[in-house]
Amino acid sequence: MNPSNQGGYGDIFDKMTLGIVAGGQDLPELVVAYQNQAATYQIDDALIDITPLIESPTWGLSAEDLGDFFPSFIASDTFSIYDGARLGFPPNRSMEVMYYNVDWLAELSANGAISFEGAPQTPDQFREAACAAVANPFSGAANTDSASIGYQLSIDASRFASWTFAFGGNIFDYENNAYTLDSEASVAAMEFLQGLFADGCAVEVTENFGDQTSFGQGLTLFTVGSSSGLPFYQSAIDGAYEGIEDGGFSWSVGPVPYVTETPRQNIYGASVSIPKSTPEQELATWIFVKYYSSPEVQAYWAVAANYFPVRASVAEGLAGYFETNPAYQVAFDLLQYGMAEPPVPGYDPVRNAMGETMAFLAQNPDESALDALTELNEEANAELQELLADIEG
Repeated sequence: MNPSNQGGYGDIFDKMTLGIVAGGQDLPELVVAYQNQAATYQIDDALIDITPLIESPTWGLSAEDLGDFFPSFIASDTFSIYDGARLGFPPNRSMEVMYYNVDWLAELSANGAISFEGAPQTPDQFREAACAAVANPFSGAANTDSASIGYQLSIDASRFASWTFAFGGNIFDYENNAYTLDSEASVAAMEFLQGLFADGCAVEVTENFGDQTSFGQGLTLFTVGSSSGLPFYQSAIDGAYEGIEDGGFSWSVGPVPYVTETPRQNIYGASVSIPKSTPEQELATWIFVKYYSSPEVQAYWAVAANYFPVRASVAEGLAGYFETNPAYQVAFDLLQYGMAEPPVPGYDPVRNAMGETMAFLAQNPDESALDALTELNEEANAELQELLADIEG
């Protein structure tokens, strides 16, 4: 195996699709791929189903080893549209989390601006604190020239999915292989966000990483984004308070506020897939994947890349990292509540449409969320059915 840098995820996807069209003779032995990308490759039967290798008495994973992987991580690489085939294997993951200013929330609670203590657990508590923050600026803000922000929303399909999950729903029906972007939960989630915008308790992110910047300055109480951003949030705080004596503030992360009994966290990340070649090469590649996902390598990779390991036992080797990065441990403890976005071909353009619809509703809080989401769902399913017809054909 000869590793080489092939660019970003989009570059790799383009090279893979071109290689598949050319006949597949020059495909790599192992390729990084998001689930929807793997699903697209498999339209042309370009990947192997890894299940037989996992179940191999000689080369596979024991029941104990397999049980060490977080169930939602393993489940995200099986594809209902391909009769449950496993087209990838997870080496790492990230998760959508709520970032919040601990000290500001404590101030709001102490002065009676909110009725609860600590991080909000429900959407109602989130709304209460976000709106209170607008009227009660953080006393320790590094920037006192700008208005306070309750929640700064970064427009993204993963935010759409995360809020839908938190409101008790899903964006895909896996039994019927159809999008459910206009479900009751999706409508409720978008109406909730519209209400925040209508009341001036939320604003959009208008520049790259603008939410991190304003959070770091003590201007924004809440953001929602990937756990991979944890070190960048600390860097934003350090930069904003540089030279200020006793500067900075306490912050942490938590689950996206939810209406269900337990959190429902959006977990995502690219897996690795094995393109078809020869039985010998496919086996050799799988042996490397086993090594790559072993506890020892996972612990090293988690610290180096700030991604989450995919095996629960790795926590035993991360005690020191947890101690120096407490927000990472908080997020790690939420991995048991994981959910995933749909692993279907054509999801990239649907993601773009989800973001556009979300932006439209945020900018037009009086518009009907149900109408907009119904149109979005119809268009997404029309595109999906065309692709599924190609697969069946």
